[in-house]
Amino acid sequence: MKINLSFEAKQSGTELHIFSCFNKVQESKTTKKLDAKTTKKTDKVLSHSHWSAELAESFEHSVASKHYKAECGEMFSITMLSGATALIVGLGDKTKLTKEIVRRQIATTYKAVSGKYEDATIHIDGFLVKGHAEETISAMVESLHMVSYAFDRHLAVKKKAKLQSITLATNEKKTQAKKFEAAINEAHAMGECIKVARDFVNEAPNILNSETYAKEIEKDVKNLKHVKIKVLGKAELKKEKMGMFLSVNAGSAFEPRLVHLTYTPPKATAKTKHIALVGKGLTFDTGGYSLKPGASMMNMKFDMAGSATVYAAFRAAALLQLPVKISCYLGITDNAVNHLATMPDSIVTARNGKTVEILNTDAEGRLVLGDVVNYACDNKPDALIDCATLTGAVLVALGSEVCGLFSNNQKLADSLLKSAKNADEYMWQLPIIDEHKNDMKALVADLKNIGSNGFGGSAKGAAFIEYFVEPEIAWAHLDIAGIGDSQGHLSYCPAKGGSGLIIRTLVDYLKNV
Repeated sequence: MKINLSFEAKQSGTELHIFSCFNKVQESKTTKKLDAKTTKKTDKVLSHSHWSAELAESFEHSVASKHYKAECGEMFSITMLSGATALIVGLGDKTKLTKEIVRRQIATTYKAVSGKYEDATIHIDGFLVKGHAEETISAMVESLHMVSYAFDRHLAVKKKAKLQSITLATNEKKTQAKKFEAAINEAHAMGECIKVARDFVNEAPNILNSETYAKEIEKDVKNLKHVKIKVLGKAELKKEKMGMFLSVNAGSAFEPRLVHLTYTPPKATAKTKHIALVGKGLTFDTGGYSLKPGASMMNMKFDMAGSATVYAAFRAAALLQLPVKISCYLGITDNAVNHLATMPDSIVTARNGKTVEILNTDAEGRLVLGDVVNYACDNKPDALIDCATLTGAVLVALGSEVCGLFSNNQKLADSLLKSAKNADEYMWQLPIIDEHKNDMKALVADLKNIGSNGFGGSAKGAAFIEYFVEPEIAWAHLDIAGIGDSQGHLSYCPAKGGSGLIIRTLVDYLKNV
């Protein structure tokens, strides 16, 4: 999709013009004012000072316009005197307008018009949140990228949206051009990286395995500046003594891959912050010998969403040339069953020397992450963040709309929560207490990979990973099992398939670290 910026809001030529409209409550003339507390506010009036004169006149002459209240999401279509179509999008109370409201309403609007018009002009002045013009423009462009996404590479007949050109028109002074264009360019980069992540998550497991996934990333990073890549295979993982990672791969027809990416900003100094990102890349999870039921095994191609998320954030940081050094580690394998697959009750040795009793082979993500997180600690990052579709238990705790956050460092946790708020994404901190850590200790080995009961599963999974984080490293674990896919409650996300959520949160964190 082509998105242009114009400082000529009165331009014509596009088939569709999209405006916003607000409403505000005013005191009813029939209400007696006894005092401020008892005054009733019942009448709603429209607020649309940003409308063109043509639209205002056309709206006034429309008989049906008397019914329009500009409630948030309420749309009204009208043919203007010039013959062009105007779509008015209600945004409710202007004092309550947020970037997320704009993001969602732009996506909803796109869905309503993308099959009807070839081009459109969005008159953005009425959508901008006061004091946050550039951020709102970014939100709009991000939304357009996210909502227009379609995973159609395997369809014989691809359905292409009619709407291919959108102009963002404004009456702001042209002195704002540099800031506005920078906001659009940043949103373009974010949108492209979210698309990359969604494509990886949505790809079929017979096509995307550990070997092909690593090759695709190798090919993709050739387009990124200041990025180096190293790929570790089975032999290298043995040398690194990653017994947990290798145990998960034992039944696979494909070799494991540890993709190690490094972005170093051009002007890096000894004081440049260094952040490590680690992602779980289970290209398919059968559960191993602890086999999942058939219904639960469907969609297990999504179990590599953590790796796609951190890679997309890493990719965006490189495209935006952020002034922070970033190491990105992707632990990639599938969890399959054959005569060599790891059996329950097996004991393996992790990279840091701890022995682990594997009581359930379906608790495999923490085994991969434990070894990869420990490997990432070798470079002494200022902070280490891992991201994984780790537990179904996080859905029980937070539902399918919220990312679970666990950390050993409150400053890091607070920074991530702040970034999630900046990105309008849902994140909630959950605890790791000593009892959780103690419950991961085994009788016949140093640790076991599941807790003693089914309660607190997300926290205990995080507690297990923490055993492999070096004590001096600030670490956070993001459990995206609920939000990594199928977020249809958000108008800019597909109802089915990879969501691309938390990428924006991570990039915001990397921008502000």
